[in-house]
Amino acid sequence: MIKNGIILIDKPLGLTSFGVVARIRRVLSQQHGKKVKVGHTGTLDPFATGLMILTIGQECRNAEKYSKLDKIYTATLQLGQTSTTGDPEGEITKFSDKKPTRAEAKSALSRFKGKITQKPPAFSAIRINGQRAYKLARSGQKVELPDRQVTIYDLELVGYQYPKLKIRAHVSSGTYIRSLAADIGKTLSCGAYCKELRRLAIADYKVSQAKTLIDFGITN
Repeated sequence: MIKNGIILIDKPLGLTSFGVVARIRRVLSQQHGKKVKVGHTGTLDPFATGLMILTIGQECRNAEKYSKLDKIYTATLQLGQTSTTGDPEGEITKFSDKKPTRAEAKSALSRFKGKITQKPPAFSAIRINGQRAYKLARSGQKVELPDRQVTIYDLELVGYQYPKLKIRAHVSSGTYIRSLAADIGKTLSCGAYCKELRRLAIADYKVSQAKTLIDFGITN
C-alpha cells in the first residue's frame, strides 16, 4: 500500500484527469482506512490517453517538479477540418478540400522544431483571474490567452493517409498539442485539429511502466 510517493497511471479514453485522481484516492483511502491525499501533475483531456504521474501523500507538495518535465506524445491530426476546442469534443467545421502531399506535410512539421510561440487554446485549464479558461469559454465568454514560448525538441511524421496525419512530438512543459495541430493545419492551408492524443513519456517516466485503473480494481 502506497502512503507517500508517486503512481504512474495509463489514463483511459473518455475519463478526466480529475476522475482518475478521484478513483485512485477512493481505492487508497479504502486500503488505509482513512483519506489519502492524491494529486496529479498535469491534466490530460478526456479524449487523450496515456501517462499521468499521480502524487500520493506528502509527495503532493512536490507536484510542481513533475509538471515542469518534458513530454513525448503521439497525435493524430484530422486535416481539412477545424474544431472550436482543437479536439473531437468541439464543434467541427469543414475548412478545405486541399490534400497536402507527404512532402508538404514533412516540410510543415520541420518549421515547428525549436523554440516557437503558440497561443494556448481557450478551452484549457489555464487560470484567468482565478477561473479556469475552459469554464469561461463554455459560459460563452470570450477568452484571450497570451502567447507563450515553448520548445519542440523533435517532431516526426509517423504516418500519413489523408485526412489523417500522425505525428510524434517531444516537447517542453506547457506545450499544447491541440494548438500545435491547429498551427500545422494553418501552415498546410487546409485546417486541422487533434483527433487522437496519447502521452508516451514524461521525462524518464514511460507509459510502459504505468499501471491501469483495472490493476487497482477500478472498472468504471
